Amino acid sequence: MPQSASPNILRLGTRGSPLALAQARMVQSRIAAAHGIEPARIEVIQTSGDRIKELPLADVGGKGLFTKEIEEALADHRIDLAVHSAKDLPTVLPPGLELAAFLPREDPRDVFVSLKAKTLLALPPGARVGTASLRRQALIKRLRPDLRVEPMRGNVDTRLRKIKEGLADGTILALAGLKRLGLESSAASIFDVEEFLPAVGQGVIAIEIRADDEMTRTVVAAISDANTASALAAERAFLAALDGSCRTPIAGHATIIAGRVRLRGLIVKPNGSAAHETTREGSVRDATVLGADAGRELRARGGPDFFASP
Repeated sequence: MPQSASPNILRLGTRGSPLALAQARMVQSRIAAAHGIEPARIEVIQTSGDRIKELPLADVGGKGLFTKEIEEALADHRIDLAVHSAKDLPTVLPPGLELAAFLPREDPRDVFVSLKAKTLLALPPGARVGTASLRRQALIKRLRPDLRVEPMRGNVDTRLRKIKEGLADGTILALAGLKRLGLESSAASIFDVEEFLPAVGQGVIAIEIRADDEMTRTVVAAISDANTASALAAERAFLAALDGSCRTPIAGHATIIAGRVRLRGLIVKPNGSAAHETTREGSVRDATVLGADAGRELRARGGPDFFASP
């Protein structure tokens, strides 16, 4: 019989950044409100991505660096559920773990942050934009090939501080994170989704559990949003078909309206010089199939050398 905590002592694992803790508290309060139980206990777990602060993620193992130690704690029964930013999750989860619930999606758009210009297009020629995301780098270069894109990592507060200190002329952040931290006024402008397509899973808080833990599955099911789950299923199937990771500039965003899913997917050369995109629309029941089909199409159109620089 699999071990599991009783509902009033659920152990919730999360990273320790201000944004991760804010998201964990959102899950904690929703579980307490839905079931009338004591709040889950938050366990802070430092990940490899938190320890390795300066190197580009693509050079040290990719996005799984922000989930590995948390998932190990989950598999070892040291926690009962893990709270993640969905865009940090690798396309393949460790054996025995699964995504069981998703909070309603926050605004998925990216924002431009700068003290030098209101928009990315208004930056002077040759200005420096800091980002650790290959997707953002590629989209920046697609819009403004003259700009210098430089590595910039760190939590939201760190990156905002670096802009204030003049270490770059601008950066790109997720609006969802700024809103959850009460910092959305830091945005100079908000990108339209059609202009700057979000990362797969952007704005989604995902809850991961052990696949054999039926009690925790029941607890978190009560706070899960069905439309968010379907949209994310389409996006992650798209990413998986492309074998996507932090090494490949991929963007994908799905919306659900009246039982139908619409997905837009995009792959971009790292230097922004070429791109392929596609859309799919159909029944929400076919979200995963539609996403995978879109990914296979772009994989074929791009060819094996598409993501090689330049």
